[in-house]
Amino acid sequence: MPDLVRTPETRHRVHFQDCDMLGHLNNARYLDYFLNAREDQVAEHYALNMGELAREQHAAWVITKHHLSYLKPARQGVEVLIRTQLIHFDNSNLVVEMQMRAADGLRLLALLWSEMTFVKMPAGTRLDHSDELMDLLDRVDVEEVEYDPDGFDDRVKAVRQELKQLRRSAE
Repeated sequence: MPDLVRTPETRHRVHFQDCDMLGHLNNARYLDYFLNAREDQVAEHYALNMGELAREQHAAWVITKHHLSYLKPARQGVEVLIRTQLIHFDNSNLVVEMQMRAADGLRLLALLWSEMTFVKMPAGTRLDHSDELMDLLDRVDVEEVEYDPDGFDDRVKAVRQELKQLRRSAE
């Protein structure tokens, strides 16, 4: 079985209509940028269409919690790099980490953890992932990121330190 891209990346330009009066990406729009990038990446890299999954299995992931840290503004007209990765999963839950970086990939602008639960539709009751989904999740899980439900701030700090070291070594 071929290896799958575990941390896909998408480039996106920050549009005028998505910005506040200061020319910064509006806080609520960060979620749209992150979630749209992840949806596109999942379709491209894992051949998983969320709408089809919902129709075929009468099930979908619903977001139960976000942790979002805004670190530096994403400014109107600039290109940003959005990286996403699965950092935790179990029988019915998963956590996706999404990073928005400067175009060169060396500065962290924002970091998001989205916690999701797989539910049966339309009832909204928790549902276990199928064996096929568990296999896919296992193949794309980024085990190098140690997930701690209370460790979001520590993770933000660690990513910032990692990027700082990369910038220093590039000089």
